Amino acid sequence: MKMSSLVAYDDSESEDESCAQKEEGAPAPSQTDPAGCSNSDLRPRPADPVSDQSVTEQSGSTLHFYPELQHWDGGYCSGRKDKHFKDNSAKPRTAGPLQAPLCVPDASNPAKRVSASASGVRPYVPKRQRHARSEETEDHANPPEQVLDDLTRKSSVLSDGSLRVKACLGEKPKAAGIPRKLLMSLEGHQGPVNTVQWCPVPHVSHLLVSASMDKTFKVWDGAESGRCLRLYTCHSGAVRDASWTPCGQQLLTGSFDNTAAITDVETGQQTVKVDNQFKVMCAVLHPNSPDVFLCGGYSSVVKAWDSRCCKVVKAYKAAIQQTLDILFLRGGKDFITSSDCVSRDSADRTLIAWDYQTTAKVSNQLYHERYTCPSLALHPQEESFVAQTNGNYMALFSSQRPYRMNKRRRFDGHKVEGYAVQCDFSPDGAILASGSSTGSAHFYDYQSGRVLHSVQAHSQPCLRVSQHPVLPATAATCDWAGEIKIWH
Repeated sequence: MKMSSLVAYDDSESEDESCAQKEEGAPAPSQTDPAGCSNSDLRPRPADPVSDQSVTEQSGSTLHFYPELQHWDGGYCSGRKDKHFKDNSAKPRTAGPLQAPLCVPDASNPAKRVSASASGVRPYVPKRQRHARSEETEDHANPPEQVLDDLTRKSSVLSDGSLRVKACLGEKPKAAGIPRKLLMSLEGHQGPVNTVQWCPVPHVSHLLVSASMDKTFKVWDGAESGRCLRLYTCHSGAVRDASWTPCGQQLLTGSFDNTAAITDVETGQQTVKVDNQFKVMCAVLHPNSPDVFLCGGYSSVVKAWDSRCCKVVKAYKAAIQQTLDILFLRGGKDFITSSDCVSRDSADRTLIAWDYQTTAKVSNQLYHERYTCPSLALHPQEESFVAQTNGNYMALFSSQRPYRMNKRRRFDGHKVEGYAVQCDFSPDGAILASGSSTGSAHFYDYQSGRVLHSVQAHSQPCLRVSQHPVLPATAATCDWAGEIKIWH
């Protein structure tokens, strides 16, 4: 069978002349495969399917494929006088200048394509099949179940519970215990940690929020893994205070960037953000109206905000420079504020009791000593609260009018020395815990006032001891160096 019966050229060159020209221009084959094709000159062809019926060569001539010739094999091998063509199931492919052997596989059958290819030649894979294979590989590497599981895991801060907490939920509440051993250390903050607080919702009480001077606040798994579950960077200033909402799905924070914000725990989106026009030292939710929160700080005014309209609904003014802490009393009708007044006549401004509805001062003669009170804590069962003082002791007050101080009982043994050291009650109110500027954590018996136990928790000042609401004898501490520790 002659080439002229299969292929015709538009120019007047004969078959022998074109072959002679190609033999002169092509290098001699160094090795020949059983089909007669040179393996040393094999090159992969462009991976484009045949779209036209003709291919233009470099010489300007056009190679026509006749419709009746649909299958051929072996190709044209340079350096041979004879050409062998076979009528196989392989479909013709586009060929450039006939300089290298064409070993055309079957494009419709991948198995035949691989077997028909010469050694060292990558078989042609159509574009659609390449895309299909890449999609199959990605689906195999990341199956839909795994991708869905990863997405669920990223957004399952509140749905994933702790086995330790679940084991205690079905039991009767035990008496408060004293933590004595270190369970884990949580590191990640780049500045002092101002406060830590456990989530008040029992089934997710393993979550621990921390607020730091590094402009961030975080949510941790403080019961088991100790890993950081969420990092929030929505403030441009130091985060001074952070607390959970009663539902446990949002966080209220106050910052030195003059703003207070309510952030969704799962998504990290701010649902509310208000500008107080002063550095916020404390932000507290109203116990009976969660849509209202109070903000105090470097100002003589305490502002009450409505989160539904982001407007100031009430303002409480006093002749002070800044508010250090705010404490709502039981029922939410009255609240106590502490200030930094240390002047000669500061006895009437250190602690002030306010009527929430009328914004009037109920009493300003609560504490008559010349010490500031950096933090306040309400007893969970009895009608009383304590005030941390810079006199290196905690004073006890009645939470009912006229809010008299108990001069027979005080809790001393720790140091404050100007740091914002906070105090906290156990769930049953039997134990009162406090940090210390010496880095130790102190646990007091509420009824007697004596020290039950103290542990050297940190090398830097310990600013907060938060006792777990469900797990007995479990507490979290934070210090001025940015470290958080869990004790059991």
